Amino acid sequence: MLSDDGLLALVQQTESNWLEWKRDAKNEKEKINRTICAFANGLADSKREGVILIGIENDGSICGVPDTDLERRQLDEMTEGGNIQPFPSLVTRSFKHPSGKTLMAIIVQPSHIPPIRYKGQIFVRMSASTRVGNLEDEKQLNDRRRKTASLSFDSEGIPSVELSNLDEVYFASTYLPNVIDAETLRLNGRTTEEKLVTTRMASVIDEHVVPTVAGILTLGYSPQDWLFGAYVQYVRYVGNHQGGEILDAAEFTGNLETVIRQTEEKLKSNIRVHTNITAQDLEVKTPNYPLAALQQLFRNAILHRNYEGTNTPVRVYWFDDRIEIVSPGGPFGNVTIANFGQPFATDYRNPVVCEAMKALGFAQKFGFGIQNAQQLLIQNGNAAAQFEVNNNFVLVTVRQR
Repeated sequence: MLSDDGLLALVQQTESNWLEWKRDAKNEKEKINRTICAFANGLADSKREGVILIGIENDGSICGVPDTDLERRQLDEMTEGGNIQPFPSLVTRSFKHPSGKTLMAIIVQPSHIPPIRYKGQIFVRMSASTRVGNLEDEKQLNDRRRKTASLSFDSEGIPSVELSNLDEVYFASTYLPNVIDAETLRLNGRTTEEKLVTTRMASVIDEHVVPTVAGILTLGYSPQDWLFGAYVQYVRYVGNHQGGEILDAAEFTGNLETVIRQTEEKLKSNIRVHTNITAQDLEVKTPNYPLAALQQLFRNAILHRNYEGTNTPVRVYWFDDRIEIVSPGGPFGNVTIANFGQPFATDYRNPVVCEAMKALGFAQKFGFGIQNAQQLLIQNGNAAAQFEVNNNFVLVTVRQR
């Protein structure tokens, strides 16, 4: 990772296929996100990180950025906004220029699973400019992905599964239009197999197209036939202790959308609303749990869980005084037990599942789910959620209001 001295050295260089200047983030959001996408695709040099320096005019003069934590937070929120998929590995940093002004840097690592899209389009870097990728660019990026040994588990192909196990109608009508922009779909003229491969729902193994893990989870008629733990176990207990009398129990299976919607319908049906009449004869209704907070925490469990080498489902246990959500698999990558839950500590064990959840409308932005849930709980009068984190699972406990 570049040091402050290394970043200062870049200030003296000119823009190139791996370096770009921007005056500010607020007014150049679209251009910055396109360039992040292009650097992650790494078409010109797939092994070198790309750097966007913010606070530099087009002529190379230093204008700086406001030296506040708010500016950093706004930049992080912008880059985690959910429009770049799958989201690449990047960091944002501020550093001081000898003039005394503050500069910010976005350092983007080339992705192992290109192509990366911004709002459904591929962008690539050529010399000192960013442009929309063409079909040949996309083919080159797909070829590079297939040759990359270091793949996320959800992007790996499953040789024993036939494409006939994927719901191609659902793929064409529901999933694909939310991943690739309409104009690209209209012009590309590709086969269904090619579309499945380019969206990482399928992969090529020994010249055969087979579903990926994410493809089975997202499009499969019965994902649990191959990924035995890819379901949700729900139990509603009487009292406050596990192992007591069971009031209700269910297992939610099917594709990603079905599992999420059925579980959240169960959560919604169990929420109780208290009505209070104010001195002005106004009704104030307050739920014992805010549904939006439960959704954030549950979807985090689906997104970040470990699907590899485990038959363990996501578990949702509802007690009289609390709800527990258990996700198999501990912290991943840049997220550790020590920094878990802190703002901007994010990484993605399942980047293609992340993309699928964005496409299906279950995520608008990434990296802020826990913070949003905590805020919603506090606003509703609940205590903040508590987390137990180890290398094998993450348990979140939400107390009743």
